[in-house]
Amino acid sequence: MTEPRPLAWPPAPIRTGRLVLRESEDRDRAAIIELFASPEVGTYVGGARPRDELERTVPEVPGRRPGFFVVELDGATIGMVTLDRRDADGPGHVRVDVGRTELGYMFLPEAWGHGYAAEACAAALDWFADALPGEPVVLTAQTANVRSMRVAEKLGFTEVERFEEYGAEQWFGVRSALTASG
Repeated sequence: MTEPRPLAWPPAPIRTGRLVLRESEDRDRAAIIELFASPEVGTYVGGARPRDELERTVPEVPGRRPGFFVVELDGATIGMVTLDRRDADGPGHVRVDVGRTELGYMFLPEAWGHGYAAEACAAALDWFADALPGEPVVLTAQTANVRSMRVAEKLGFTEVERFEEYGAEQWFGVRSALTASG
């Protein structure tokens, strides 16, 4: 497989009807720590991390890398969306024959149930499709995470396979330029 094309970063902030997706800043640190320390958020992603460990290890400007978007609602950080380039040697379930870029997202519990995840992920995927036309994106979610399964469906991901990891059934899907037109 050929090497992935480079991703121009950072983009201008992306605005949707309700949200702003932008590069991380130092003011996002507290919300990012809250995301990773939250037992509710950690339910389907391997559990919450200890807050004291996060306070020591999270950099002053968290997630400053290509593909990491902070999601903002009315000036407050409510979550994050990532588009991470992966390779076969990376941790977790990777299928570079299907796609090298994996969509990930986490939102604070108070932001759940309002459609923000689907709205933010759709905006990030649209940006990615413009930045790297035709490149597929993959997504992994626990099948028990009904909300994430619904988001995957809304975004046009189709199932490739299911597998067992972290003691739970995982769903692995792909969204290609062909399946995304909707």
